[in-house]
Amino acid sequence: MNHPGELIIEPRNGKPADACVFILHGLGADGHDFEPLVPALPLPDDAGVRFILPHAPRLPVTINGGMVMPAWYDIKEMSLDRQIDEPQLMASAERIQALVREQVEHGIDSRRIILAGFSQGGAVAYQAALSFEAPLGGLLALSTYFATADSIELSEANRGLPIEVHHGSFDPVVPESLGKAGYEQVESLGYPAHYRRYPMAHALCPQQVGDIGRWLAERLAR
Repeated sequence: MNHPGELIIEPRNGKPADACVFILHGLGADGHDFEPLVPALPLPDDAGVRFILPHAPRLPVTINGGMVMPAWYDIKEMSLDRQIDEPQLMASAERIQALVREQVEHGIDSRRIILAGFSQGGAVAYQAALSFEAPLGGLLALSTYFATADSIELSEANRGLPIEVHHGSFDPVVPESLGKAGYEQVESLGYPAHYRRYPMAHALCPQQVGDIGRWLAERLAR
């Protein structure tokens, strides 16, 4: 699995970064997909937040006729059970965890690092955040599902991790039932989770962008 790198956006106010937000894109996209989101977020002017938008490797995707495209893992069957290549998902999650460790090594407190993911990227974010060995600042799951809920080895360090789950009520790609199931799974495990529903398809909407910015600001407030 090739690792094509990541897009890094430094704090817009020129301050040294003292926090970091990872955003993992969906199937067939790349890190640039969420690049326009960063300046649109209503963050405080003095926020020293670095955004890291990794690019998924290019893989053959079974549900798309084996076409090679950016993918965090192969989806073998498009059903409510979402038959996936779990070893590939695990490898992607381990790659993200390695990037988180790099930020810690460069002086960012792990508790000021947030993982966010959309669709396929959200499934990777669930796995990476909830199994990470050091406490993180939060998990933002966007139009996604908890693919490894039955196999994940949960980290005690992140048992209190705040989790924000967003989903569209008209999502034709990842049904809202999957997003709600992920939320209910983490809530049943005792995580402080919150669910928001938006009248949208498989995308982001303006109201949601505002909510994301406010949630990030709250999680990263000094």
